[in-house]
Amino acid sequence: MRIRCVAIDDEPLALELVKEYVSRFPELTLIQVFDDAILGKDFLIEQDIDLLFVDINMPDITGLELVAGLEKKPMVIFTTAHRKFALEGFELDAIDYLLKPIDFERFSKAIRKAIDYFGFRTKPVTQNQEYIFVRSEYRMVKIDLKTIEYIEGLEDYIKIHLTDVPHPVLTLLSLKGILEQLPAGQFSRIHRSYIVSDTKVKSILKKNVLLQSGVTLPVSNTYQDFIDKWQPD
Repeated sequence: MRIRCVAIDDEPLALELVKEYVSRFPELTLIQVFDDAILGKDFLIEQDIDLLFVDINMPDITGLELVAGLEKKPMVIFTTAHRKFALEGFELDAIDYLLKPIDFERFSKAIRKAIDYFGFRTKPVTQNQEYIFVRSEYRMVKIDLKTIEYIEGLEDYIKIHLTDVPHPVLTLLSLKGILEQLPAGQFSRIHRSYIVSDTKVKSILKKNVLLQSGVTLPVSNTYQDFIDKWQPD
């Protein structure tokens, strides 16, 4: 299935560049381009598209306001000539932010992420699933399931601790919500505040789980069945 795209930018040269870049990807179909944000928004309200390229700093309405006003939001890649706009605190599920002038290598990286995310959200969770996407730092972040060590629940956020990066990924999601995205049988809830990757468990002593990294996490009484399944028959 091809990904239906629309581009909105008040700079004609920027639109031409997006058109040329998009043409290099057989997975994409550019349905329409607009140099008028209001007309572009009206089109998006009437039509179903999969991916939107939109400039942030435009007259009449900004790209952020345009996307925020859409009831049905497509995947979004924001473009901007000003780095500060990429840090605006809007919860808009952006796939990525591209700084102008946009080079093809950086554009290609954003497109590959969009293609992966499109496949991820159109398929059910399976045992063969290799990755998930979460929203973090104003964009969608792809996470390889093999790199997840454990997930820590906070009040409104979760921290996803990974083996290949020094800092956890922080995202606005509950432990219940993230567990629904993970393939069954590979991750276990062990506490009201923790989910662990079963493959990262080194040993269990009493009601504590020792992970391969050396991190020790408690197992609460509610999740005693996790300990039971590790006990020999």
